Amino acid sequence: MNQELHHPSEPEVTETVPVFGYELLRDILIPGLLGKDTAEISYWAGKHLARKFPLHSLEEINSFFEEAGWGKMLLLEESKNELKIELSGKMVLRRFHMLSDPCFRLEAGFIAEQIQSQKQTVTEAYDEVNKKKNKVVITVRWDKRDRISD
Repeated sequence: MNQELHHPSEPEVTETVPVFGYELLRDILIPGLLGKDTAEISYWAGKHLARKFPLHSLEEINSFFEEAGWGKMLLLEESKNELKIELSGKMVLRRFHMLSDPCFRLEAGFIAEQIQSQKQTVTEAYDEVNKKKNKVVITVRWDKRDRISD
């Protein structure tokens, strides 16, 4: 007997991934496979993801972060060639409590690539993790003289 699980006139329900499933992949399986190269590969994976999901503003990047469960972005400082962004939220705090050495290189790579695309200049980012305060700040830097060539 076949039953229709979703009636065409009903709106589709978006399923969510349990936090534990996300943590198994992100914080246990992937580091187990990549070993000491986890941080560097995560950075480049973040850049790759950013190319798949081009965003046009910091607000859009923040929305993406919240939807992906990567945390909330707070712009701490902005200058002519640098941004300092703090990540916060339940998932960020949970990663601090669950891991002895949380890595936020995926997020740093994602932000670096988005800003690089937006500013059309070579951009790099790094994460500064303060385990005592359960905080992570991502510093993004670029040089306007180092333009991206098409």
